[in-house]
Amino acid sequence: MAFPPPRPDLQPRLAVVVDTEEEFDWTKPFARENRGVTAIPAQTSAHAIYDKLGVVPTYVVGYPVITDSTAARLFAGLKADGRAEVGAHLHPWVTPPHDEEVTTANSYAWNLPPALERAKIATLTDAIAEALGERPTIFKAGRHGFGPNTCRVLADLGYRVDCSSVPYTSFASDGGPVFYGQPDQPFWLDRDRRLLEIPVTNAYFGAAAALGPRMQPMFDDRRAARLHIPGLLARSGLLSRARLTPEGVPADAQCRLLDAMVGRGLTTFTMVYHSPSLVPGNTPYVRSEDDLQRFLATIDTVLRYFRDRLGGRFTTLSRIYEDQCATLTVGSGAARAHRAHAIEPASLTP
Repeated sequence: MAFPPPRPDLQPRLAVVVDTEEEFDWTKPFARENRGVTAIPAQTSAHAIYDKLGVVPTYVVGYPVITDSTAARLFAGLKADGRAEVGAHLHPWVTPPHDEEVTTANSYAWNLPPALERAKIATLTDAIAEALGERPTIFKAGRHGFGPNTCRVLADLGYRVDCSSVPYTSFASDGGPVFYGQPDQPFWLDRDRRLLEIPVTNAYFGAAAALGPRMQPMFDDRRAARLHIPGLLARSGLLSRARLTPEGVPADAQCRLLDAMVGRGLTTFTMVYHSPSLVPGNTPYVRSEDDLQRFLATIDTVLRYFRDRLGGRFTTLSRIYEDQCATLTVGSGAARAHRAHAIEPASLTP
């Protein structure tokens, strides 16, 4: 489906966010020793697409990345040339101080003692400032582990944007936050408008999309997944939940997701993926050279569809923040309620 070009003030906008991190085996326990960043030079393969289309991605970088001299030079150069923004991405298990036990629960920074979470964010912030000569203002919690203490710390350290939330999704099964009820468009996290949340684009589409929010625990239930219920619903055309990402989501599904959201009048979108996916064998999504070529083609296809068929424009998280400063009011009661729900632990229902 194609939509006519919208009015400039309602034109859809899309930012690309790359979780720029160390490589590790996603099937094994977290370990402090996993600090390799050999996939960083491969980011140029995707960046060739961005340069061609005029996209300025945001690389949210982790501690092992920014403390590697080769990686730091690459991102400093992209930033200096105006070809990228650089933010912070916290993986607690590889970020000093190392005062916690490495566990699945502690991989979500919001589960750490508040002082330790603050110290890790401060360490990462200082490392980025030292490498790039400027303090970051964009933050993404590793594994989306954003909590009430996170908001206070980020505001105190001068961050302007958080992009950790995943609407309509729960990570409670292994200690993560619940984002049910979370707005899928930008909103302020505090009354003083110091910190703006720009969510991952994740939503329902299909003939029964309106039922999605009432059925969402099923999409996060491992038993339902083993019975292939979400897949059956998606194949029927009734109900799908998808993120805007080349990781495991085909281009046509991402385009249908964009069609549905733009058709509802929504205007802000973020495409996300992990930097190690650009080297075969690092993530489940890219196992071979053929997988990599499909991965890159998916990025290119979706971005062109957004621009050429939906009349969208490419933007950055910083520009979205500047736009919101001029257009959004301080978080309403509904937005505050959404935020409270998003950071409160919950149990998945059958």
